[in-house]
Amino acid sequence: MKTSLTLASLIAVVLAAPAFAQNTAPTKDPAATPGIDKRQAEQQKRIDQGVKSGELTTKEAARLEKGQDRIQKMEDKAKADGKVTAKERERIHKAQDKQSGQIYKEKHDRQRDKDHNGKNDRHENRGKHKGQNKQ
Repeated sequence: MKTSLTLASLIAVVLAAPAFAQNTAPTKDPAATPGIDKRQAEQQKRIDQGVKSGELTTKEAARLEKGQDRIQKMEDKAKADGKVTAKERERIHKAQDKQSGQIYKEKHDRQRDKDHNGKNDRHENRGKHKGQNKQ
């Protein structure tokens, strides 16, 4: 008798535990955008790395920073009413996709600023053709 009562109590506790866990779960914030924030941070890292390596000139980096700021303003505007709708998220994701493509394009356009002086190193020898350097 004692065993069956203990077993019944154990079963009742096991079955009731999920119900208690559901009640204590945090509610999801409709204005939360962790995926967008994470991607913004990753894209910012790509820009910073491009400047550090010389793959991006200061002008290119400034233009890309302006794009990042534009996306941040889109996100802030979407959050202003306390809820980011699916349509707003899609619009921000598309803007991030476009920005990502711009970052790639600028980093791989063969313009370089390896000495980090703000000038495009690629065009140092512009106008000089074979044989023109000889005196």
